[in-house]
Amino acid sequence: MAAKAPVKKNLSAIKRARQAERRNERNKVERSKIKSVMKSVETAVKGGDKEAVKGILLSATKVISSARSKGIIHKNNAARKISRLTRKVNAAI
Repeated sequence: MAAKAPVKKNLSAIKRARQAERRNERNKVERSKIKSVMKSVETAVKGGDKEAVKGILLSATKVISSARSKGIIHKNNAARKISRLTRKVNAAI
């Protein structure tokens, strides 16, 4: 965990710090969701059920695209993650 920043004296800086903390917590949840769906796709690929893998890939793509549209991850990062998952699924099918 990162160390706490020193206490701000300016009112706008105090508000900014409060907002940054809240946004960081929200973004942490979204990043965790991305990792979870990526792992679920990889385990489904190892499982071998083709129809289930396609459905899980679709839901993973939605989660990643949603995080991209919210600005949590960069658009190229999202595209790279989706591309890698799709290649794994296509290789398994």
